[in-house]
Amino acid sequence: MLYDLLYSLREAVGWLSWLNVLRYTSTRILLATFTALILSLVLYPWFIRTLQKIQLGQVVRDDGPQSHFSKRGTPTMGGSLILFTLIIPTLLWSDLSNRFVLLATAVTAGYGVIGFIDDALKVRRKSSAGMPGRIKFLAQVVIAAAAVGYLYLGSDMMPEAFRYRLALPLLNFYTYDLVLPAAVYIALATTVIVGASNAVNLTDGLDGLAIMPVVLAAGTFLVLTYAAGTLIGGFDIARYLNIPAIPNVGELAIYCGAMCGAGIGFLWYNTFPASVFMGDVGSLPLGAGLGYLAVASKNEFTLVIIGGIFVLEAVSVIVQVVSFKLTGKRIFKMAPIHHHFELKGWSEPKVVVRFWIISFMLALAGLATLKLR
Repeated sequence: MLYDLLYSLREAVGWLSWLNVLRYTSTRILLATFTALILSLVLYPWFIRTLQKIQLGQVVRDDGPQSHFSKRGTPTMGGSLILFTLIIPTLLWSDLSNRFVLLATAVTAGYGVIGFIDDALKVRRKSSAGMPGRIKFLAQVVIAAAAVGYLYLGSDMMPEAFRYRLALPLLNFYTYDLVLPAAVYIALATTVIVGASNAVNLTDGLDGLAIMPVVLAAGTFLVLTYAAGTLIGGFDIARYLNIPAIPNVGELAIYCGAMCGAGIGFLWYNTFPASVFMGDVGSLPLGAGLGYLAVASKNEFTLVIIGGIFVLEAVSVIVQVVSFKLTGKRIFKMAPIHHHFELKGWSEPKVVVRFWIISFMLALAGLATLKLR
């Protein structure tokens, strides 16, 4: 959009030749990040007032920690604006002929619709039960499978030479040949997107808890996607780092930058005590976006490291449910695990900040895999 317009002016108008700088992905990453951040900081005060005016308040579980009861009525569905401040800067500063970017925005928007319907039903019914679980899960699978199917089966976006090969952290991608059957790989990639979406959704239970790990993960994928699909002066970064070289996937770094900017802007108003909550309309598409980034850059297993907090939250729920059904006993005081620490006496800010620190360490570990192959 804006990128195409401004870049075309560099030759048409002589004194605008400096706009040639827009051809560099790194320039547009900075512009997308800054645009998303400014939009968030400027629009959220008005957005929060609007949510309060139409009485879109948070519904709190009756069986949750008692300290959360005071959060009833706090404006929710703040993730709607996160999507706006993520998608608009991405479209403004990306090359819109790049199908990786278009597919990322489509997945984000699709999961945003699911989350919006889920949140709207919760508010309307004044209950924590929104869209029926099976319908919600089926919709997630359909969108993820459609995106993965197009990426790996319906287009030439992924190099044929390693389309269904597994890229494993710490191993040189070009020295081994682990190839899965197409159907198995498609199922794995779909599971990554759906799983990441629900894992971020489970993490979104305390003020600011989910958004900072999302920002850190997006920042990490900014580096990974840029490295996988960018040539600098003819130098192939991916080949040098022994990671899959995927033409054009580097443009997704702009989407990552916009996610970082939108997330930080939201955190300004979501930090304890929160003025607005994300809701499923934010957590589901952000998680799906991270899952898509992993699939598109062939970092499905690296995502387990980078998004370790999300994995921990999801596993804690699974373990709790399985343990209770099999033995009648609970492993944790409450799941997801952030509630367990709350009930152990940790204050909400302490839980949140410590989880942020762990997320930062995991992001560094994810980046370290680039140098340990």
